Amino acid sequence: MFVATAIVGKSRISFKTQSERMAEFVKRRFRISNIQHQEPQADLYVRIQDGYGKPFDEGPVHISASDHSVTFQRCDYHMVSSRDYSSAEIHIYDEFALKHALINLYSSWLIHGARGLLIHSSCVIHEGKAWMFAGQSGAGKSTVAELSRPRPILSDEATFLYIEENGRVTVYDSPFRSEMENPCELEEAKLYGIHYIIQSPDVERISITPLDGFALMLDKVFYWRHDAEETRNMIALCKKVVQQVPSYQLYFQKNDTFWERIS
Repeated sequence: MFVATAIVGKSRISFKTQSERMAEFVKRRFRISNIQHQEPQADLYVRIQDGYGKPFDEGPVHISASDHSVTFQRCDYHMVSSRDYSSAEIHIYDEFALKHALINLYSSWLIHGARGLLIHSSCVIHEGKAWMFAGQSGAGKSTVAELSRPRPILSDEATFLYIEENGRVTVYDSPFRSEMENPCELEEAKLYGIHYIIQSPDVERISITPLDGFALMLDKVFYWRHDAEETRNMIALCKKVVQQVPSYQLYFQKNDTFWERIS
């Protein structure tokens, strides 16, 4: 049995699995705590079993809830969590399924506690400041991250925004990655700007209003609507973020000249 506690931002996730393949996935993607000799104290408890289902077929996630649990089901995974998302059992087909299930679980836990958000985006540290680049699949999030090397990359797919008690928006290193598996050399940075990216022959950065930024952010959140109260929490968190952090539209080419527009 593999048992490990991972550190994600200010939270701890306890993992248990008998699958060597899933254990290797967790060790590659997450910052593992060195304290492993006793029953872990964690914010989330996750048990993983493989051998479920079939490869992902582009189908949706089906979500149902009872008084005590929430069930997330897709062709390649079946996850049952507690109503507060602090514990879950996940049956998965492969690593891709596990990543998606964990994104679903962690996003739900963040939103339920009004702690923060996972956003479809990449995030790069430049001169000590975190800059986010948001967009749907194919917009160029991973491309922007790749072009930004050797700058530290906090995320290349799902940016973890945490809202501090004083309103500051902090970006923590995200284990929910696409291509760049290894954790970032830096664990966190304050978010200074949100860019909604558009590939273009010209390079231009245009400031937009918080209201426009809010409208653009809503469909970039990793969130599958299934509960009215959780949806209200998600909307309120998006409003807090755009009120604290400037938003921009960034037109960019497939080179790093866009950094000349960012200060």
